[in-house]
Amino acid sequence: MSTALSTIGRPAGTKTHGSFLRAFNACWQRIARYFVHRAAIASLCELDDEALRDIGIARSQIKGAAYGFVTNPNGARR
Repeated sequence: MSTALSTIGRPAGTKTHGSFLRAFNACWQRIARYFVHRAAIASLCELDDEALRDIGIARSQIKGAAYGFVTNPNGARR
């Protein structure tokens, strides 16, 4: 009888439900990240060149800075 109990697993419905929630959560996170990046780009575009220079980025680096690809001379990401 113990072997029969050890072979019983989760019902198939719960596995599908969990994977659907993980996929939905991943899509939701991706959408939210997109809007956060777009808001950061819009905020940086509103700054003048002097303010951008104070931050340490050029106007051509705004998109890269919003996505975290711009590094400073010390090697740390912004």
